[in-house]
Amino acid sequence: MTKTAPTTLVLAGTGKTGRRVVSGLVARDMAVRVGSRRAEPSFDWQDDTTWEPALRGMDAAYVAFYPDAAFPGAARTVGSFADMAVACGVRRLVLLADRGSAEAERCEQAVQDSGAEWTIVRAGFITQNFSEAFLVELVRTGVVALPAGDVAEPFTDAEDIADVAVAALTENGHAGRIHDVTGPRLLTFADAVGEIARVTRREVRYLPVTPEQFVSSLTRRGVPAEYATQLASLMVEVFDGHRAKVTDTVERILGRPPRDFAEYAHKTAATGVWDAHNASSGGA
Repeated sequence: MTKTAPTTLVLAGTGKTGRRVVSGLVARDMAVRVGSRRAEPSFDWQDDTTWEPALRGMDAAYVAFYPDAAFPGAARTVGSFADMAVACGVRRLVLLADRGSAEAERCEQAVQDSGAEWTIVRAGFITQNFSEAFLVELVRTGVVALPAGDVAEPFTDAEDIADVAVAALTENGHAGRIHDVTGPRLLTFADAVGEIARVTRREVRYLPVTPEQFVSSLTRRGVPAEYATQLASLMVEVFDGHRAKVTDTVERILGRPPRDFAEYAHKTAATGVWDAHNASSGGA
């Protein structure tokens, strides 16, 4: 089958979930436009003049806000984008939202109010944060310090999130639905880091810290202070135990169980991404 002009815009199309959504759509022989600052046409959440060119000719969009739908101001921006998408003829919007975040819930409402055929894909802590985002360097250095206490979390694999999003973008029956995606079991961060330590056969430990200590650690590593502060505030908001439950969403929609953290850890360790020799020389 020959692909036609792009019909689905995937925002954050090179990110953890976005690139997997792109792959899933291509595997279904669906034409895709990647939404990113380096794409052509480019897309930048902070520059609304880039939105209309990226939306032109699209029928659907996967809406993943950068840096995070739970960050302050996200709902206002997402709402403006959703309204523009509908005005450009986009009929279906699939939003990635954080489970249990007040700002993310406002993002959900903004998309619902846009007039589009909408689906919400809620996800908690994405497993791949340990290997494709801010935690990878902490794993490499052997101490994963987070302001998360001993709360349990249903760590959610980015592959599962993307597969549910692809289903919502390409199949009937998802309009007006909220899909709460979780992993198959609850783990504390100590549990998760312990599994990483076992498969890497390295000394890696979890260290609970205060939000202030977390911000200080990130800024010493070169992370902008504003981002670090917002990330710490989000962790305080969501890691209070109210997300400590699993759902049957993945099995119900995809007909298979969600990916387990142990499977992720085993496969990721084999890539060498967590090897200590990859660590930077920055302080802990």
